[in-house]
Amino acid sequence: MASLRGSATEVLQGIPSDKLTDLTTIENALEVRFRDTHLTQFYRTELKTRRQKPGESLQVLAADVERLMSLAYTECPQDVRDSLAAQYFVDAIRDEDTQHATRLMDAKDLKSALAYSMKYEAAKTVSKTPRNVRSLEVEDGTGEEKDEKFDCLLKTLEKLLNSHVAGKKNTPRRNPNVTCWKCNKKGHVQRECQTISPNQEN
Repeated sequence: MASLRGSATEVLQGIPSDKLTDLTTIENALEVRFRDTHLTQFYRTELKTRRQKPGESLQVLAADVERLMSLAYTECPQDVRDSLAAQYFVDAIRDEDTQHATRLMDAKDLKSALAYSMKYEAAKTVSKTPRNVRSLEVEDGTGEEKDEKFDCLLKTLEKLLNSHVAGKKNTPRRNPNVTCWKCNKKGHVQRECQTISPNQEN
């Protein structure tokens, strides 16, 4: 409190004596002197209470933490700001698993914390899919048997189809309405006639 009083005295001493009775001048001088201090506290409070919003990406969260850090800790050395930014970022992460894993990583700056948390979330998302696929294969257990049965059925169909096609090639098509010129019987043509002619007997 004494330092605040001393700072206020310094402000008043900087005002010309003829303006000391002007309330607006005094207010403006005090506001200029203490405005940044109040804003700094406001930004620090905002940093402490900042949480990742639903649907907000880690990159957007990190950018906002960096913005608030530049406003709240302008006077701090860079290494201190980096360390604080990483801590505030980790505290703000919504997903508990990602937050816990990133905290254990003990990042020294915001960029490292962001990179690790993004890798962790990506790995977590990818690992969910293969687990489900593997569990289905284990539960089913009949995938290979079904493939073997399908292959066997396919081969059988191919054999049937091939034998049918081969049978069609060897069997001449017969038209029941055709009359043989050799024997005058219906159902075949002369070249397919089985009747023995008198010349063939000799």
